[in-house]
Amino acid sequence: MSILNILRIIEEARANFVLLLCHHNADPDAICSAYAFQGLLSKVKPSVSVEIGAGQGISRLSKHILKRLPINVNLQPNVEKAETIVLLDTNTIQQLDSLSEKVAKTTVPIIVIDHHAAHPETERIAKLCITDEKASSTCEIVYNFYRQLDIKPDLNVAKALFLGITFDTRHFVLANSSTFKTIAALSDIGVNPQEELAALALPMDFSERVARIKASRRAKLVKIDNWIIALSHVSAYQASAARALVDLGAHLAAVAGQKNEKIEISLRCTNEFHQSTGIHLGRDIAKPLGEYLQGMGGGHATAAGINGVGSIEKGLKRCLRLVKEKLVTANH
Repeated sequence: MSILNILRIIEEARANFVLLLCHHNADPDAICSAYAFQGLLSKVKPSVSVEIGAGQGISRLSKHILKRLPINVNLQPNVEKAETIVLLDTNTIQQLDSLSEKVAKTTVPIIVIDHHAAHPETERIAKLCITDEKASSTCEIVYNFYRQLDIKPDLNVAKALFLGITFDTRHFVLANSSTFKTIAALSDIGVNPQEELAALALPMDFSERVARIKASRRAKLVKIDNWIIALSHVSAYQASAARALVDLGAHLAAVAGQKNEKIEISLRCTNEFHQSTGIHLGRDIAKPLGEYLQGMGGGHATAAGINGVGSIEKGLKRCLRLVKEKLVTANH
């Protein structure tokens, strides 16, 4: 899909105010892709006002990046005022949390730009979905928009794109050939990779360390064939705890957390597990688990998340069942 399709929709809507929305606890790929897209629109449509919004805040690492780059994020975006809404790195409106209802009710065009497949419900309400699961990140998709228009990103945009790509590829572990070509192009613009990598080196705070240790202590290990599945729960930092369990030796980790009736589950697995089994965490586990928990789930092949309603026991039990079913299918 071309950037021209997006520009056409904005023109047809006669939009003077375009709102770019990121998912809750917006990570560097979401924030940096929104900033780069904002920069692109300012070049091709200078008369249009473009704002970045994140109704449920941004991640600690994203806050750290905001100290290095002139990115402005409105934590109370005016959805009603928007004449076109663009969701970046956000494939379901449920990821917008408190803003999801307002976005669902809007009559203005909704555009989705993401490197995850759009959720059917999102496809139903969106005017246009530009998704590319082969892209390493949403930042890489936005960089390709610059290439399509033969526009060179300025240095701050290039730095943002570099940081978003680096974050979402886990420092290039998940990168492909097109990713490295993009990184080389950004370096030619003036990005110093060694300097910029320092922005992603955030010291782990005390509570995150405690969450990781608690998750390890509470972990229930299940062996299926030669795979080790770790299930655990902590009240915060579920994603970090899941990564820690994989680093400790689990092939797949699911860590849940509960606040009142709401449940969050973070999934992580090794590349070896994904490649050997063909299981895509976002598509095969998170999506059906999110539906089962009356919420939403999605993500990457090796990293995914679920938000829903229910108990930790119910969520993890269903998660394990889905993994077992997929492993049986993979073995046949």
